Amino acid sequence: MPRYSRILGPDGERVDMDALFGEPQAAPQLYGYRQVQSVQHVDGLTPWKMAQIHRAAAHGEPQAWLELAEDIEERDPHYLSVLGTRKRQVCQLPMTVEAASDAPEHVKHADFIREWLKEGVLDDALFDILDAIGKGFSVLEIDWDASPKRVQPASLVHRPARWFNFDQADGETILLREGATGQPLTPHKFVVHRHKAKSGLTIRSGLARIASWSWMFKAFTTKDWQIFIQNYAAPIRVGKYDPTASDVDKEVLARAVFNIAGDAAAIIPKGMEIEFVGLKDTTKSAEAYEKRCDWLDRQVSKLVLGQTTTTDAVSGGHAVAQEHRLVQEDIERADARALSTTVKRQIIRQMIAFTFGPQEFYPDFRIGRPDEVPLGEVVNALDKLGPKGLTVEVSQLRDRLGFTEPAAGAEVIGGRPPAPIEPPPRDPAAPRELAQLRHLVSRHASAPEPEFVDRMTERLAEDAAGALAGLTGEIRAAFDAATDMADLAERLTRLELDPGELADAMGRAIALSHLTGRAALLDELGGGRDAGRD
Repeated sequence: MPRYSRILGPDGERVDMDALFGEPQAAPQLYGYRQVQSVQHVDGLTPWKMAQIHRAAAHGEPQAWLELAEDIEERDPHYLSVLGTRKRQVCQLPMTVEAASDAPEHVKHADFIREWLKEGVLDDALFDILDAIGKGFSVLEIDWDASPKRVQPASLVHRPARWFNFDQADGETILLREGATGQPLTPHKFVVHRHKAKSGLTIRSGLARIASWSWMFKAFTTKDWQIFIQNYAAPIRVGKYDPTASDVDKEVLARAVFNIAGDAAAIIPKGMEIEFVGLKDTTKSAEAYEKRCDWLDRQVSKLVLGQTTTTDAVSGGHAVAQEHRLVQEDIERADARALSTTVKRQIIRQMIAFTFGPQEFYPDFRIGRPDEVPLGEVVNALDKLGPKGLTVEVSQLRDRLGFTEPAAGAEVIGGRPPAPIEPPPRDPAAPRELAQLRHLVSRHASAPEPEFVDRMTERLAEDAAGALAGLTGEIRAAFDAATDMADLAERLTRLELDPGELADAMGRAIALSHLTGRAALLDELGGGRDAGRD
C-alpha cells in the first residue's frame, strides 16, 4: 500500500511518500526500454525511410523519430550551433521572484524560492529543459530533498525523450516506456516541458521534424561534394579495346583504368588504348554544391533563430542586422515565457505546497529581461528634465546602472565639482541703511536727541556682536591684525580655509566694515551732543 503523509500537493491531495521520495522512476536500465545506447537511423537514410519514421511518430511510435532527432544534432554542426544558441540565450536570462502580496507569509514564500535559486539547481537544468525546442517535449525527473523545515529539489535529472511515449487515446499524455501500454508518470515527480513551434500534437511540434528534411538533403549534397573534391582536377579515364579482345583482355583493361588514378601507373597489352578526358570548367560545378549547402543552412537558421544575419555574413548593413536581432528577441521572450510557466507550475508551487501547505496564491516566477527604458534614454531624460524640477533618488539610479554605494574612504570617479570661490555678494540693504543713517544724522544734527543716539549705539553693539559671533580663533586674530579690507582678504587667503568658511568670514568682514562706518557717525553725533551740553 502507498505510504501517504501529511504533505499535500498544490491540488490539496496527499502525496505518495514512497513514490515521491523513493527510488527514481525513470532510471536507465541495462536491459529494457531505457537503455543508454540508442539505434542509429541516419545510416542509409533515404527520403522514403525518413517519411516512414515521421509517419510512425505521428501514429504513436515516436522512438525512431526521437533517436533520429538526436542523431541530427550530433551530425550537423550548423543545426547544433543555432539550436544551442537559442537555448543558451534563454539560459542566461535573469530570474526574478515576486511575492504574491505584501503579507508576511507571502514574502516568506518568495524568500524561500530565492534562496533555492541561489543553489544553482535550476541553472544547471535549464539547458536540458529547453531540449523541447528540437524534439517538442523534454522530461526531467525531480530528486526531492526533504528536511524538517523545507522540501526542495536537490537535482533535476534529464531523461532522454526516447524513453517516453504518448497515450494512444489522446496523443498528448506522456507515459514512461514500460510494458505494452506505458506507465503513467508519478505526480510531482517530473518536469515536463512542451514547446509549440506549431499547433497540433506535441510530437509534431518540435523544430527537428522540419529541420530533418533540410539535413537529409544537405547530407546528400555534401556526399556528392566530397566525391567531387576527391576527383577534382583528375581526368576521366576511358579505356578502349579492340572488338576482338577477349574477356580476359577486357578485365585487364578495366583494372588498369580503375587503378591508374591511385597508383598513377599501369600496364596494358599492346593494341589497347587509354584516353584521359579532362573537365573544362570545374569551378561552377564546385560552386553548385556549396550554394546548395549554404541555402539549406539558411533555411535552418530561419527555422531556429527566425533570421540569418547572426549566423551568416549577408549584405544589408547595420539596419538589417538590427531588425533581425529584434526578431530573435521576440523568439527569446516567447521561449522564456513558456519556460517560466513550466517552472512555476511544476516546481515552484510544489515547493511551497510541500513546505508551507497548499496556498491560494503562489509567488510569481519569471525568466527574462526586465521591461526597462534603455539606459541612454534614462540618462538623456535626467539631463533634460532634472533642471526643470524632476527629482530621482540616487539609490534608484545606482541600481538601474548596476552601481553600488561607494565605501567610506574609497577612491571615486565623478561627483559634483567644488563650487568656485567667489567674493560674497554685496548686501543691497547696506547702501540703503547708510542712506537712511545719513538722513537721520542730517535730520537731528541741529538738535540731536539723546534717546536717538543711545538707541542707535545700542543697536550697533548688537549688530557687531552678531557679526563677530562664530569666528574661530585664527580668523578672529586675522580680523584684529588686519589694517584694512585688502589686508584682511590676504590674511584669510593664507589661512587656506575651505570655500564655505572663507565666504562666511568675508561676509562678516563686509558687515563689520559697514558697522564701523556707522560707529564713526554715531561718535560724531555723540561728540556734537556732548559739546552742546558743555
